[in-house]
Amino acid sequence: MPWEHAIVGYLAYSVIVHLVYHDSPTASETLVVVSASILPDVIDKPLSWEFGLFGSGYALGHSVLFAIPLSVAVVALAARRNQPGLGLAFGIGYLLHLPADVIPGYLRGGELKIERLLWPLRSTQGSPGEGFRAEFLENVVPYVRAVLDPEPSAYVFGLVGMVLVATLLWIYDGMPVAREGYGFVRRRRSDGDRSVDD
Repeated sequence: MPWEHAIVGYLAYSVIVHLVYHDSPTASETLVVVSASILPDVIDKPLSWEFGLFGSGYALGHSVLFAIPLSVAVVALAARRNQPGLGLAFGIGYLLHLPADVIPGYLRGGELKIERLLWPLRSTQGSPGEGFRAEFLENVVPYVRAVLDPEPSAYVFGLVGMVLVATLLWIYDGMPVAREGYGFVRRRRSDGDRSVDD
């Protein structure tokens, strides 16, 4: 699910920033790592499910042949613009999406679906899409049932643990994005109060 990719991307990026730079992610870096972590699905799922351009939701966006050059280009561009943290955030978020799509299946069923990452050399075939909304619901409903199951699986326990760790780390990091949003609202309110007084 997209939120799982966002959690993995943020966790990895925050840990790297702490270890390498002894700092916390900025709001911009947080937005970039979260956006990049879901970008492969944003590219492939609509093009497959809604437009039928690909045989499955694992094609161009999930291909290492596209992901690696794209990430290198973004890192280089960010470095040229003196924003290396944004490039690193993009690369980590985007590239971690790929193994995060194949490793859970291997852990659950022992099947490593590496072909998902090798488009167009190898491709996975799915059923013809019934539209983005229908396909999304077809994937979300079983997921929600698994999460709400009174006897949760090891996967659900792992997911809950990951969400808890990511939330605590985000709080420790100073709640990037929420912190800036709150500051923006306070400044707007303060500016509004001043204009009323004038």
